[in-house]
Amino acid sequence: MTVTAPNMAVVAAEGVKVHFGAVKALDGVDLAIAPGECVGLVGHNGAGKSTIVNVINGGLSPHEGTIRYSGSKVGSGIATARANGVRCVFQELSLCPNLTVVENTRVMHSELTGWNWRKRALTVIRDKLGEIFHGHHIDCTSIVGDLSIAERQMVEIAITFATVHEAPKLVILDEPTSSLDAGLAAQLMDYVRKFVASGGSVLLISHILGEILSTSNRIVVMKDGKVVASRPAAEFDGTSLVQAMGSVVREQARNAQAATRTDMTPVIELPPRRGRGLPFRAFRGEVIGLAGLGGHGQTEMLLAFYRARSSDWFPGRDREIAFVAGDRSLNGTFPLWSILHNLSVASLGRLSAASLVKAGDEKVLGEDWKKKIEIRTPDMGNPILSLSGGNQQKVLFARALATRASMVLMDDPMRGVDVGTKQEVYSILRTEAAQGRTFVWYSTEMDEIRLCDRVYVFRDGVIVAELTGDDISEEHVLSASFEGEAA
Repeated sequence: MTVTAPNMAVVAAEGVKVHFGAVKALDGVDLAIAPGECVGLVGHNGAGKSTIVNVINGGLSPHEGTIRYSGSKVGSGIATARANGVRCVFQELSLCPNLTVVENTRVMHSELTGWNWRKRALTVIRDKLGEIFHGHHIDCTSIVGDLSIAERQMVEIAITFATVHEAPKLVILDEPTSSLDAGLAAQLMDYVRKFVASGGSVLLISHILGEILSTSNRIVVMKDGKVVASRPAAEFDGTSLVQAMGSVVREQARNAQAATRTDMTPVIELPPRRGRGLPFRAFRGEVIGLAGLGGHGQTEMLLAFYRARSSDWFPGRDREIAFVAGDRSLNGTFPLWSILHNLSVASLGRLSAASLVKAGDEKVLGEDWKKKIEIRTPDMGNPILSLSGGNQQKVLFARALATRASMVLMDDPMRGVDVGTKQEVYSILRTEAAQGRTFVWYSTEMDEIRLCDRVYVFRDGVIVAELTGDDISEEHVLSASFEGEAA
């Protein structure tokens, strides 16, 4: 196991243990990150990645073990970590939605003071956004809440890497590309390599293993709160990395519907958007993918269709449509509710009698889906925020599938979900489709797009291409995204 000497490290965790009740979140973790090193941190949801991040950035104090910054034990806490050059881009975005991009920059960089701080902050964030994400088109004077989730992620990344007085020594990136399309993700990974080459350090957490393998110098694998492997990235490939995480790689070959349709009437049919481009159609039992660069109308179409088909505000027993949100913190989870209530809320119509929820039936539903989708919790009555981000996303997926809706709309639902769970969800999705359920799936990951029966590519808010069979490829999606003209 490759080890970086603690006295040489930007940060070093030594024998760190953290427990939440009977759950051992960390069980004696040693992790050191050297200057000029990108460490890829991987593991299934619940392996302990987010917990060790919170210990390193000062958000959690270890119950046992120590944290050293630049070889010194100087205390703990967020202020201490930041004073030692540690910054973090969280999986759950932490920007203030009611403030502008410039004002959020000031919140994160208290050094921006004086009568002209707005002008200085604008220069800092505008320059850093341009350096990382060329041609981003983000108005830095706009309110953050008005930005798309991808734009908010870009802003938080730029704020974190920005330098006012001192450059960051270590930047922790927790699923930094979960809302970014392939082009933006590539720009960020390119910048990370340049940052590391200049002497900076990065701790990169991502379930997109290609990013880990191509960007990291060293890869650390966690499982059940322990480090089980730490080796140079060159010693891993996709198969060996997933095996080190404790899963068997499964073939992700596209499995398009081969059966001849007996009913050629679409269950969804929409005219060309804005009077241009191609119409949208989906048939019973199809998995339809929405592709193209992020922010080109995919989410807007999903939301518009959902609103059109679910205008009844009263709960019903057999609602025809369900929705899986990608931005769980904004429009997915109910943060004050339990895991069980978050899962069952869309099924209350059939779980109720005389306006009262049948607790026994609700519990059975929760336990059933806990097993099916492997939600890592000892008790479904625990708060939803007790789960890791990926496990929260599992709950949202289970919420939709637990209903009897014949159509499920999915807005990039696999954000922050580990590769093993993704395979389980893909299998469930295909089984449900074979039984007649229709899925409309927007994804920023090409591997997921390839699993679809048909794919519509969006550009400038309209559909510019329809791909089927072997034409569903990254080359054709990118070609239509950049060159396709609306019909």
